[in-house]
Amino acid sequence: MSLYDDAVLVLKGYEDQEELRQAYLDHLAEHPDGMWKACGDGHITASALVIDPVRGRVLLTLHKKLRMWLQMGGHCEAQDASLAAAALREATEESGINGLSLLPGGPVRLDRHPIPPPCHCHFDVQYAVLAPRDAEHAISEESLDVRWFAYDEVPEVADESVVRLLEGTRARL
Repeated sequence: MSLYDDAVLVLKGYEDQEELRQAYLDHLAEHPDGMWKACGDGHITASALVIDPVRGRVLLTLHKKLRMWLQMGGHCEAQDASLAAAALREATEESGINGLSLLPGGPVRLDRHPIPPPCHCHFDVQYAVLAPRDAEHAISEESLDVRWFAYDEVPEVADESVVRLLEGTRARL
């Protein structure tokens, strides 16, 4: 199965945010290249919130270009077998943590947002991943910093989309 086909199946199976979910499906129907950064009208991205529920904290990255505290994530790549695999790859690369595991149940949320050119728009499919006990993180070349935040600190440092992703993740736990 292609990554495009996986994305369509994942989105068709996602039961929340119906209007936004349909916008994602419509975008893919109109853009056969809608999985890739080269699609000028926007493209699907995959992200994951790294969470440590035992200690009540999440790992956020200070994005180098956007200069915002965000969950880990980014563009899909040709070798990604699925959106979930892309989200897990991105979380592992950007956190430096090996042994992350996807929170069961598929995507936690969808978030469509404008971004600076050349990309213009991301149709982000947001997952959550569980950090192993005593996980050691590292700063990737895409980040200015990577830091753990207690759940109640997240609204102070991150935007509303990250707060909603944390809320959705905690509800699923």
